[in-house]
Amino acid sequence: MASAANTTRSIGLDEPIHLGRRIVALVPGLLLLTAVGYAGKLIEQSIAVYTKSHHIVFPNIEYVLWAIVLGLLIANTVGVPRIFQAGVATYEFWLKAGIVLLGSRFLLGDILHLGGISLLLVAVALTLSLTFMHILGRSFKLKPKLTSLLAVGSSICGVSAIIAAKPAIDADDEDASYAIAAILALGAISLFTFPLIGHSLHLSDKAYGLWAGLAVDNTAEATAAGALYSDAAGKVAVLAKTSRNALIGFVVLAYAIYWASQGQAKAIGNKAQFLWQKFPKFVLGFLLISLLATLSFFTKPQLTSLANLSRWAFLLTFAGVGLRTSFRELGKQGWRPFAVGAIGEVFIALVTLGLVYGADRFLHL
Repeated sequence: MASAANTTRSIGLDEPIHLGRRIVALVPGLLLLTAVGYAGKLIEQSIAVYTKSHHIVFPNIEYVLWAIVLGLLIANTVGVPRIFQAGVATYEFWLKAGIVLLGSRFLLGDILHLGGISLLLVAVALTLSLTFMHILGRSFKLKPKLTSLLAVGSSICGVSAIIAAKPAIDADDEDASYAIAAILALGAISLFTFPLIGHSLHLSDKAYGLWAGLAVDNTAEATAAGALYSDAAGKVAVLAKTSRNALIGFVVLAYAIYWASQGQAKAIGNKAQFLWQKFPKFVLGFLLISLLATLSFFTKPQLTSLANLSRWAFLLTFAGVGLRTSFRELGKQGWRPFAVGAIGEVFIALVTLGLVYGADRFLHL
């Protein structure tokens, strides 16, 4: 008995030590995220000052893109040493924190202003994406579960949806890696192409933001693609993307039930509990902060501080997107998942662009 008690006490004493070690292990990577993100901000400011002082007409390139580019350069040249990897991996946490804090910039009326037409477009884009990706997967003879992961990732929220769906449908690690690699590569491309297309078509901020929120998979890339166009477009992109994210639990549940019916996944017992486990909790945080802002819970200086904190969180996020993307690793995954992903993404981007453009022109978004 005494031995057991001593063991229990020693475990209890060790827990703070292990927690402290884990926190310390994050520090180098967090410093690297901060350095890369802040360097991106400095590049943006330096170019703006230089072009203005020399009367040079040059488009403003947001720190978002510079942070990602710097991260990509580091990851694909010298690489990211192991000591930094744990901290760099926290970029998804900063993304979610940034979106929650971003709620301070939205009154609930703004969220409702997204409108029934926009929410209808979210549903239409989701249905078309799921259907088309399955048709493509069968055409390219991909494994069925890999096709399911690609469909979920391209229609909901990219990597997060794939990670949520993998255990639910009992998919292989290899399938998840292929799907994640394809989604990441295509998300990076969207950062360069979407703003150019939006400007060439003279899309309004709301139309472009809605398009980015509908068509770009990962939340980080969708947020960045919107911010690269304008601050207003970035806000709409976050709203549209958050609407897609909120559906993750229902879509993953449907896939889990299907694969369980095929005898290739565990049956779902408590469906309500399953939905709660898969539901992205940061969506609730976003709505809570927005509700508090609507009720004037925060003072104007506090709202300004929360908005600034969200920008700092996104700064770490976008640096992490670049640092976590290895072109060498992506190239190892084979061409067929990328082909399916690329064709599917082009199709989804064109269809959603047509829907948004038509809705903006005839229904005045």
